[in-house]
Amino acid sequence: MTVIWTPKLNEDAQKWHDIAARLSDEKFGPLAEELDRDQRYPWESIDELVKSGLAGLFIPTEFGGGGAPLTATIAAVERVASACSSTAAILCACQLGAFPVLLGGRDDQKRKYLGEMAQGTATSFALSERSTGSDAAAITATADREGEGWRIKGEKYWIGNGGASRYYVVFAKTDPKAGGRGISAFMVDKEAEGVSIDELNDKMGIRGTQTSNLKLDTWVAADAMIGEEGRALRLALKTLNVGRIMVSAQSVGLALAAYRTAAERAVERQAFGGPIIENQGIGFKLADLATEISAARLMLYEAARAYDAGEDVTNLGAMAKLFTSEVSHKAADVAVQVWGGFGYCKPNVAERLYRDQRILEIYEGTSEIQRLVLARAVRKNVEKAAQEASA
Repeated sequence: MTVIWTPKLNEDAQKWHDIAARLSDEKFGPLAEELDRDQRYPWESIDELVKSGLAGLFIPTEFGGGGAPLTATIAAVERVASACSSTAAILCACQLGAFPVLLGGRDDQKRKYLGEMAQGTATSFALSERSTGSDAAAITATADREGEGWRIKGEKYWIGNGGASRYYVVFAKTDPKAGGRGISAFMVDKEAEGVSIDELNDKMGIRGTQTSNLKLDTWVAADAMIGEEGRALRLALKTLNVGRIMVSAQSVGLALAAYRTAAERAVERQAFGGPIIENQGIGFKLADLATEISAARLMLYEAARAYDAGEDVTNLGAMAKLFTSEVSHKAADVAVQVWGGFGYCKPNVAERLYRDQRILEIYEGTSEIQRLVLARAVRKNVEKAAQEASA
C-alpha cells in the first residue's frame, strides 16, 4: 500500500491502466528527456498509441475504438503523464478532438473521423484565437454561405497537436450578429486548398508536443458542418467539460512524478548526519504533498465517475481542473526545492516537470476562468435559495 490514495479500478479500467503502464515504462518514459531537449514530436510513440489501442480508447467500439469509459481513460492518461508529460498531452489532444464529433456528429462523420482517429489520423480542436482564448463567444473567424457550402475565413490559434493532426474541428461565426448563438463547427482538412499552418509555438514545457496556428480561407461542403448551425458553442463547452477532467489526469500524473523524485531524493540525500527527510522543513512538505495529491486524485476520479454516470460535471470538472493543476504546481515546486541546485539544472526530472507543469494551469481554461465559473455557480445557488425562500 502506498502513502498516496490509489483508486480501485474495475477490470476494464485496470486493463487500460496496465497497457499505459507498460508502454510508459518501456517506451514513453525513456524518451521524455530527449523530446524535451530536442523539441521533437514523437511519431514513434504515436505508432505505439495506435497499436495498443490507447489512441482511440475513448472512441466507441462500433467506430473502431476501445469503447472505454472516462474513468478508464483518465487512468491511462494519468499513468502516461507520470512518465512523459508530452505524450500524455498528445493523448489528451487526440481524445479532445474526438469529442465534438462524438457529441454532435452524424453517423457518417463518426465512421470517417473517429474511425481514422482510432488508426492514428488525428483530429484537433480549433476553437481559440490569438485574442480570444477563454472568451469563446468573441471569436472572429467567419463562415459565409458560398454555393453548396461555406467559405471559412480567419485564423485559429493555440491548437494542440496542430500540424500533426490531419483534421480540425473549426469553430466559426455563421451569424456574427448573434454572438455566441451564431457559432457553427466544421470539419476541415489541412490538405484542402486555402488551409495553411505556418507557425509552431516554441514552448517552455511539453516540448515534445506541437502547438500551432491554422490559417483559413477555404471552402467546405455543407455536410462538413458538425451539429446544428449556430449551436456549436454549446458543443465546444461540453467538450471542454471533458477536456478539463483530462487535464486533471495529466496534472495528477505529473504531481505523482514530482512527488516520487522529491521523496526518493529526500531519503537518499544525506546532510548533517542523516537523510534530509528527517528535517521537518523537508519531511512536512512531503507529508502535505502526499495528502494534497491524494485529495486531488479523489476529486479527479469522482469527476470521471460522475461523467460516466451521466451527471452534470460543469462545476465538478472545473473544481477538479483547478485543484489538481494547482496541486501539481506545488508538487513540481517542492521537487525542485528538495533537489536544490541540481533541481535547477538540466538534465534533471524535477527541472523538466517544473516547466511541463505550468501549462496545466493555462490550457482548457485558466485557473482564473475555473474560479469565474465556480463563482457564478455560487451566486446562482444563493440567488436560487433566496427565491425559493421568498416564494
